[in-house]
Amino acid sequence: MANWSPTSWQQKTAKQQASYPNDEALQSVLSSLESMPGLVSYEETQQLQSELARVCRGDAFLIQGGDCAETFDHFSEKNVTSTFKVILQMAIVLTQAARKPIVKVGRIAGQFAKPRSSDTETRNGITLPSYRGDLINGIEFNEQARMPCPTRLQRAYFQAAATTNLLRALSSSGTASLSNVHSWNKGFIERSSIADRYKTIADQVTSSLDFMKACGGLASHAVQQINFFTSHEGLHLPYEQALLRQSDDAWYASSGHLLWIGDRTRQLDGAHIEFFRGVSNPIALKVGPSMAPSELVEIINILNPNNLPGRLTLITRFGADNIDDKLPRLIQAVKASGQQVIWVTDPMHGNTHTATNGLKTRSFDRILSELRSFMSIHAAQGTHAGGVHLEMTGMDVTECLGGLHNLTETDLLQRYDTACDPRLNADQVLEMAFILADELCD
Repeated sequence: MANWSPTSWQQKTAKQQASYPNDEALQSVLSSLESMPGLVSYEETQQLQSELARVCRGDAFLIQGGDCAETFDHFSEKNVTSTFKVILQMAIVLTQAARKPIVKVGRIAGQFAKPRSSDTETRNGITLPSYRGDLINGIEFNEQARMPCPTRLQRAYFQAAATTNLLRALSSSGTASLSNVHSWNKGFIERSSIADRYKTIADQVTSSLDFMKACGGLASHAVQQINFFTSHEGLHLPYEQALLRQSDDAWYASSGHLLWIGDRTRQLDGAHIEFFRGVSNPIALKVGPSMAPSELVEIINILNPNNLPGRLTLITRFGADNIDDKLPRLIQAVKASGQQVIWVTDPMHGNTHTATNGLKTRSFDRILSELRSFMSIHAAQGTHAGGVHLEMTGMDVTECLGGLHNLTETDLLQRYDTACDPRLNADQVLEMAFILADELCD
């Protein structure tokens, strides 16, 4: 924490930031956000830290999933609830297989900003600022929509607040009750060829609950409530600074429980590393193919100098063709350093390609290939495969190829709704969960 302050990042180079035409308007909005209630509490972030420490020791497993980019137009109770329920389904399947607690974290209630490979986009000879997520500007290709607008920060805050409140209600009410395990995303399950397999697990859960209730040994809150946490990429630093809150001597990011640093903003001398080294939340770091082992060790030392278990999660994203070459060397370097980290795979981002119709898509088989490689590499290295990070939705979209229904490029045109990158749909997510469960049982 030496020489750190909430504003010390401003002395560093900040990559992937928006260029606002009116700084006075931006500062007015940021000042307003500083006076707003935090979206999450310090106690909640510490609870997540405690649960992630169990993942770090190999005593639990992490599921992190949700939208590539949340949008204002697609926000609804149905969308939030469907994603919540499909994560619960994944958790049930993996709990039954691994016999371990599952830590449940959504890419939700804050995932409004996206890094871009270029600051501008050109169509038909017209060049405009790139779409950077609804936190910054609009996806429509016109000058007014693409101009960064500070009031979007306020709208994102209020939507994140509404989402967080809904998630708290779902987590503490009968919706998350294990007694409702049969009804979570029931429509998808009934149409799926793995319906019988899920029903078997759900029947086992129900039978176990009935037995424990009969014995008088089951507290009601143990089956009625769950812990569900929020996460997003902490990309827009002025927004994140405005939502910093202090608890005793600690500063925490109140915009979400778990924030991560992206692969494009992880420079050792950059503003994002500087900002997050002083934040008390558990944090994560995306690790891509260009990461050198020595660089990773140095970043870990900066972000987790006290070597606290559960403080830092490494989310690897290599692509199915690169993981076998890249991951083992990173694991070996971190092991040799004695640093305690959680290893999580993001098998989505390294496996994106453009279909013949021009839409970005991902192959279920390549996603699965990277996931399986991740599991086998950790087994060979004697380290814990701590979790999986998926861009997914509980909705019936057609954005990724393959899976149970063998979606083709022609199918992409049916329900391609993402604002940025393609997501697994509910059926594909559940299929992935069963496959992962088999890997955990091996």
